[in-house]
Amino acid sequence: MSTTTAPAALARGESPGRRAVRRFLRHRLALFGLIVVVAFVLIAAFAPWIAPFDPIETSWSRIRRPPSEAHWFGTDENGRDVMSRLIWGARASLMAGVISVLGAVALGVPIGLLAGLAGGWVDAVISRISDAMLSIPFLILAIALAAFLGPALENAMIAIAISASPVFVRLARGMALDAKSTDWVEAARSLGNPPWRTAFVHVLPNIIPPLLVQSTLSIAEAIIAEASLSFLGLGQQPPQPSWGSMLNSAQRFLETAPWLAIAPGAAIFVVVLAFNLMGDGLRDALDPRADRR
Repeated sequence: MSTTTAPAALARGESPGRRAVRRFLRHRLALFGLIVVVAFVLIAAFAPWIAPFDPIETSWSRIRRPPSEAHWFGTDENGRDVMSRLIWGARASLMAGVISVLGAVALGVPIGLLAGLAGGWVDAVISRISDAMLSIPFLILAIALAAFLGPALENAMIAIAISASPVFVRLARGMALDAKSTDWVEAARSLGNPPWRTAFVHVLPNIIPPLLVQSTLSIAEAIIAEASLSFLGLGQQPPQPSWGSMLNSAQRFLETAPWLAIAPGAAIFVVVLAFNLMGDGLRDALDPRADRR
């Protein structure tokens, strides 16, 4: 074997998981996004020990103070430390993003698999319902559902999960239709496997890579949606901190205390950008055609 073909042979013998990790680690922007996401997750997890002040403790003697050595990001209109509220607000935003997307996956993927594998009138009904939901802008649908359910972080997560589920319905349906005609699915059916086993044992594992990429990108959208709902008063309720509610309070003081809006706005921007970079890196890493380009 020549020296030029030896590396290719070794690459062909590499497991798909190791190959995906290698590609991801070579993607510098994706790696940067992963580091940022992990940093924010750790900040949210250790918020009680990291936050220098109680996020809901008010003090009339330090109202709207600019950033200083004692309060790095300043204080808000009630004298609360902005940095502490930003740290605790990461919990609400990240929790809403991750839990909402997990709910959307749990709701949308089984329905999409059912539509793709069952076909006929079942596929037609599910497809028309998902198309109707997709015709409504994601954020508008989430606002409508959150307003119907009532203002609370839990209701906001339910609204986001329902609004995001049609994307996963369409994705799972398309992948199921592709897998439906393959030899291994036909073999599973010929062996007497029930439809549910064919869907979850033989089809689902093969569509995990695109689902993982879409989930990562959807978390970024869910974080923006949670911030928007909290900004409108439909998400996390005061005095509990949330990046969206912090922006809502800051809009009245943009000229006199701009630091109130800069900190939560920058946090939303950085986290959403990090998840999008991670999603792009995962898409490239899990693409089986990447090494042939």
